[in-house]
Amino acid sequence: MPNKFKQLAKKYTLIKKGWSPQQNLFYGFSTYILLGFILLCLPIFQKESASLLDHLFIATSAVSTTGLVTISIFDTYNVFGQFIIMILIQLGGIGYLTFTTFMLLSTTRKMTFWHKKILSTEFTLPKTIRINDFIKSVILFTLIMELIGAVLFFIAFKGKGMPIVEAIWSSIFHSISTFCTAGFSLFNNSFMDYADDHFINFIISMLAICGSMGFIVITDFGLWIKQKSHKLSFTTKIVLWGFLILLTSGTLFFYFFEPSISQLSGSSRFLASFFQTMTAMTTVGFNTVDFGIFTQAMMLICIFLMYIGASPSGTAGGIKITTLTAVFAILKSQLKGSKNITFLGRIIPYERLYIATSAFIFYTIIILIGTFLITITNHLKFENILFEVASALGTVGISTGITGDINSFGKLVIIILMFIGRLGVLTFGLAIWSRTKNEKAAEAIKEDIAV
Repeated sequence: MPNKFKQLAKKYTLIKKGWSPQQNLFYGFSTYILLGFILLCLPIFQKESASLLDHLFIATSAVSTTGLVTISIFDTYNVFGQFIIMILIQLGGIGYLTFTTFMLLSTTRKMTFWHKKILSTEFTLPKTIRINDFIKSVILFTLIMELIGAVLFFIAFKGKGMPIVEAIWSSIFHSISTFCTAGFSLFNNSFMDYADDHFINFIISMLAICGSMGFIVITDFGLWIKQKSHKLSFTTKIVLWGFLILLTSGTLFFYFFEPSISQLSGSSRFLASFFQTMTAMTTVGFNTVDFGIFTQAMMLICIFLMYIGASPSGTAGGIKITTLTAVFAILKSQLKGSKNITFLGRIIPYERLYIATSAFIFYTIIILIGTFLITITNHLKFENILFEVASALGTVGISTGITGDINSFGKLVIIILMFIGRLGVLTFGLAIWSRTKNEKAAEAIKEDIAV
């Protein structure tokens, strides 16, 4: 039997090496979801039974670090089931092969070409950062931040009178869920009961922003501190400025134009405005205000923030600030009649522009298709469906409260959207439609087109 397992393992390894990096990521995350789904279906991990579709929904939401749920996590799963969900969140948050590669580097200090190829596909890095340094910073920073978060959450929960054992478990679970911007909570109403708790709001915001800022920014800052000669990359500068501008703008919009928030007084009004903007941008998915009562105008602002997300190679979803920057640079340069595409006086390489525009277009198409499919099969408000689709594809997890009301077909659509959002729209497209080595590209005839 051991020999047969070894032979099967070798065959499987050979098959994986024959796949493209995108296909490896596709099947890797699919495997995480499948294993999680099987485990969650076992009665020993449940408090009460749920449908197979609900278990699949939860497993996909956890791996994709989305946070949308069709059933109560606390009421459905026991501590061991919640632990499985937490592990799925952690695996989805740090990325496929990241932990195994870190262990490889810690023991042999060598990374195989296969590992490097897949990781370079999953994490698009600037040339100034080496993949080895990046992987180490991902694991170490994740562990440090989640430990800090757990300690702070414990202090906060214990101060609220929560029993010690419950406070320890809740602190660990919510720290991992927050840093990985997963939005899973053991509280059925998320953090609405803590809307005025400045300390808990601070903990969530700190962890979510650090996670969504992206490991590129963290690695870049780490190298900048260690090596005085190291300069912050153009990517880091764009992410920091873009995040600050969008976070400030969103906070002001919620502060002045959302009635359910503007009726609050003093610091509570600002805190609620900041938190809902932060949760949409970082895609952490927690909320302290009911999104179901928001006006259509503010729902549109929230959809835009979820659509953009935060930084590449981080735990957040969306098209990313860098993609928005590249698309804006193309528009600006076109309007100015410039031959080169520039931003802040820097020329952006054409290959990055092609990737950005492709991601922008494909992402928008998927949102339109997902909204159409759910709208045509469910009798729910259009704006709520669009909000749900944007939240699923952006791996955000906030909802207007319709997740459980969507029919089985609609839930399958949401499951697919969450998976695509975690994988990345271009990675998903390339995994499905990329040519094999034996396929030859057809010769194209050059033609003009009126635009």
